[in-house]
Amino acid sequence: MRAERRPDPCIRYEHPRLVDESREAVARILKAPVEGCVFVPNATTAINVVLRNLEWNEDGKDVIIFFSTIYGGCGKTIDYVVDASRGLVSSHCIDLVYPEEDADIISKFNAAVRTVASSGSRAKICVFDVVSSLPGVRFPFEAMTAACKSLGVLSLIDGAQGIGMVDINLGEVDPDFFTSNCHKWLLVPRGCAVFYVAPRSQSLITSTLPTSHGYVPKTVGPARFNPLPPSDKSGFISNFEFYGTMDNSPYWCVKDSIKWREEVLGGEERILSYMQTLAKKGGKKVADMLGTNILENKSGTLTNCAMVNIALPLVVGKEGEPTGPGVVAQEETSIAFNWMLETLMRDYKTFIALFILQGRYYARLSAQVYLGMEDFEWAGRTLKEVVERVGKEFKPVVKAKL
Repeated sequence: MRAERRPDPCIRYEHPRLVDESREAVARILKAPVEGCVFVPNATTAINVVLRNLEWNEDGKDVIIFFSTIYGGCGKTIDYVVDASRGLVSSHCIDLVYPEEDADIISKFNAAVRTVASSGSRAKICVFDVVSSLPGVRFPFEAMTAACKSLGVLSLIDGAQGIGMVDINLGEVDPDFFTSNCHKWLLVPRGCAVFYVAPRSQSLITSTLPTSHGYVPKTVGPARFNPLPPSDKSGFISNFEFYGTMDNSPYWCVKDSIKWREEVLGGEERILSYMQTLAKKGGKKVADMLGTNILENKSGTLTNCAMVNIALPLVVGKEGEPTGPGVVAQEETSIAFNWMLETLMRDYKTFIALFILQGRYYARLSAQVYLGMEDFEWAGRTLKEVVERVGKEFKPVVKAKL
């Protein structure tokens, strides 16, 4: 309402003050220096900003390392950067087969860096998660950042699922780049993400996306008129303070969301404890209802977050073998998958993230602070009913579409 009533003074003079207040609030949550924190519309934007700003060596030996569980949009960003570089950079994927142990993930990363080096190339940057999307499991991002440092690799942490769900201490972890969506677990209006760049790495980020008034050109040219008020802030902060007309109001709400979480919900420690406990207990309850299990490793670290992955009593059949109850033929898998998603939204007015991992259908449930055990029990009954309906109602749909 403030932005619409008086757009010019709001954008020019009120916005810098309001966004600074939110930057200070989010820096406290992340235990990070405020001079490294800015806001962008979403985590994908931050990933793009980093990868599109980096300069690749002309010898063409730079490599972007990532994991097979990378979020699809970020994976596509790497594909684009590799394509657009015209041979200056390539990518290397580390395959993960869950349930993975944290130590094994770090070992695979170390081995990948050695493999890249033995081929005559160099690992420039590694992209990894706080909590991966599918499956929704906690990633050992602290140990990964340390491993990157020891090997001279830039660290880019995709914490799209992160702030407000797991404890994050950027002062200790000290990555080069970090981003996390505030409109997910921090309960800020869409779209809003914090983007942190360590002071040592800020010189690598010369432009926002899109480029705007804050860009300092490397070539000498005509002076460009800047309509914004003068500022004594760092070039990094000024660059991201305004880069085109957009809805900045979600950024202003961050401080209010954090205040509400502290004063009404009891603070981050209490919130995180409630959600993570609910995810573990609720996930086990749903698995018991379905007669299956949750995705977990021997160390029990995958579920140290507020998401849990429950195996469904539904598998992908092997090629050439007959199918039966609880088995979907390989050629029908994609149609069955989308039929289940559509059915959940149409008939049950809900969305549950489904995915297939190593031939088994899984459901990812999120233990948000506004949910309780009764919601997980409802999800268990719903998933059981939908799986049963696959065998009764799905076949005619498949025949019609094949």
